[in-house]
Order: sequence, then C-alpha cells, then structure tokens
Amino acid sequence: MFRRAGQWLCAVRTAAVSLLSNCSRTPLNPPPPAAVRPIAGLTSVPLLPTPTAAPFLASEPVNFTALIDEAGLDFAERRNIDVYQRVSPSVVSITTQVTRQDFFFNNIPEEGAGSGFVLDNDGHILTNFHVVDGAERIDVTFGDKQTYQAKVVGFDSRNDLAVLAVESPPEQMLPVQLGQSDNLRVGQWAIAIGNPFGQFGRTLTTGVISALDRTLQGPDGRTITGVIQTDAAINKGNSGGPLLDSSGRVIGINSAIFSPTGTNTGVGFAVPVDTIKRMLPDLLELGRYRHPWLGVRYAYNLTQGLAEVLKLPTATGLLLVEIYTSSPLANAGVRGAQQEVVIGNQRVYIGGDIITALDGMPVDSLDQLEAQIEQNYRVGQRATLTLLRDGKTLDVTIDLAEEPGG
Repeated sequence: MFRRAGQWLCAVRTAAVSLLSNCSRTPLNPPPPAAVRPIAGLTSVPLLPTPTAAPFLASEPVNFTALIDEAGLDFAERRNIDVYQRVSPSVVSITTQVTRQDFFFNNIPEEGAGSGFVLDNDGHILTNFHVVDGAERIDVTFGDKQTYQAKVVGFDSRNDLAVLAVESPPEQMLPVQLGQSDNLRVGQWAIAIGNPFGQFGRTLTTGVISALDRTLQGPDGRTITGVIQTDAAINKGNSGGPLLDSSGRVIGINSAIFSPTGTNTGVGFAVPVDTIKRMLPDLLELGRYRHPWLGVRYAYNLTQGLAEVLKLPTATGLLLVEIYTSSPLANAGVRGAQQEVVIGNQRVYIGGDIITALDGMPVDSLDQLEAQIEQNYRVGQRATLTLLRDGKTLDVTIDLAEEPGG
C-alpha cells in the first residue's frame, strides 16, 4: 500500500535503536586472500587481461590517488558532504497539532511531523499538503533549534503541495536552489534530506532515480503525474523534504513511499520540481493553483471492440458523452452524445464528437488528455482540438478556463 511519508506520529513516542555488536574492522593492510577453490559443477571464468591502453583515452595515466584528499575522502563522498553542508540549513522540521475524535467522540489531541525547505528570504517554506492538512497549529523548527509558528498561505491538494509563511529573521532564511526535472535520467544520483520519524533531524540519505513518469494518488484522490521514483531512504517524517541532484539542486519534494510496513522499502516518490515551479506563482499570489480545464464530464476511451460495435470511423480517441454547460468545450460548440442505444444489457450514449488530437498530439484516453492539459497548459491559453464529427475531421480552438473548485 502507499503510505504518506509524513503520517501522524503519536505525541508520546518511544524509539528503540538496535546497535550491531561484535563488528569487525577491515585491517588497513589485509592479508592476501586464501586460495580460491572452484565450486563443483561451475565453470570458472578467466579474469579479464590488464588493459594496456591509458584509461579514459588520456594521454597520461590517471593518478587515482589524486581523487582522494588528505582526509581520505573520495570525490563522491566530498560531493555528498558539500551538498549536506550547503542544503541542510535550508531544511526545516515541521510539527503540527490536530484534534481527533475517538470512538466515544472525545476530542484527542494528536501531533504530526514532516519536513519542509526554504523557498526565499521572505519566510516562505514549501512542504506537502498532507503534512499540514487539518492542522490547528503549525510549528517550524530550523537547524539552530529556533521555532516559529507558521500559517498556510497557499496549497494545492491535487499535487500535494503547501506553502507556509513564518516570521523569522531574513538572515535565517537560506533558500534552496530549484533545479529542473524534465531532463532527469534513470540512474542519476538522488539525495534526500529530511526529518525521519520527526526525531532524527536533517538526515541525509542517498540513492538513485529508480524510475520516471510514475503516477501517484494525491490527497484529493486524483492522479499526480510525472512523479519521480527513488530508492533513497524515505520514512515517516520525510514528507515535504527536498530530493536533490548531486549538485544540491532540488529536483522534487519527497511525498510518499510504497511499503507494507510503513517504513522504507526502497520505493519512494517525489513530486517533480517542474510541477512545483509551475504552481508557485499562483500559490504565492492567489493561495491556490488555477488548474486549466476543458470541461469533459464523461467520455468513452475508444477501443477496437467498441469502435466495431458502434461502427465508428476510428478505434482511437475519446468519444465525448457529456460536457459541462458553459465550459470551454461547450463555448466552442463541441458536442456531447446525441442519442442513446442499448447494446446487450447496457445503455450506450453515441453521436458525440470524438477527440483525436490536442495540438497535433494523439489523444488515447481521458486521463492522458487531462494530464497533457495539466502539465503543459495554463489558464487563458488556447489549444486546438482535432475532432471527428459525422465522419469528418475538424479543428476547434479552445480557450482554457480555470477548473471550478480547482
């Protein structure tokens, strides 16, 4: 099951930390290994010959000892240390107080925990919406243990984002650097900084980008698209913390994990930074994000079988059944279903326009169409829909509006 990395934690916590004992150290100058004995039934594989060409096609042999500094740290270690030293002062711990009702309708105070990071010098902090959802009090603690009460100034539940504001000295606000996520590649290093379990402040974990373009269910039940998957350890309390590239730039906000136990299993998810950058201006100015909207209320995703049964001229596209009154589609004269037929024991609504493309990009389903609109368009922009109506192709220009209640 999916679990939010910043689920509510009990006000009174106990932490059991198990320590490994009788650990052995590898000597600095280990003895030569014992003779390797072949395993019965296996064919030994000869070692590769020592290369004679200079590595990396360099004109001079590479001096690998130069990659180790005087403290014994290699290049990768130094980069991780540098990222932590630069970014961790921008990562904050967030605690919330809410009141729940028990089975007997008694009001029970509860405490939640999560993470966040500084956006600017004006006191704005980004976190997940589910970290602060329903909170009666929000406290933000910086690395120097200074705590300030915060308020929500903007949120988008669909994409699980919330912007907080605190009144703290400007010099304490050390903004992160926002990177980009549209050029990420599977296998890149990924670094997470957060406050796991609300107790272990500003913890760094490392891993890689495991996959891209995942989908995730947001707090409002709708789908978040373009999500980053990582194996960097993410646990409860990490929600709202930054996911970074190896240069310390934010590439996403850690939002959820997939885990049967509620603890890290190596499958974590982050909302991409390009989504964050798209929404921040609206969140800061309006307190909400204006989601672009076409106005489809109900439609069929066409398949070969459905197209054959309905004798349609195409087996791909979106057959419109019902559109909202006064929506951009309705205002452009796009038509929904015109009649109802019974096929077997089901009522099917037919005769509506079939959307086949959005600005030249093929449309296969309603989810895909809505994802394209959400990711690539803004309220007030124009889009061209290619339709099939009565067997004829036509292009219709649509002025995108803000989704009601969005």
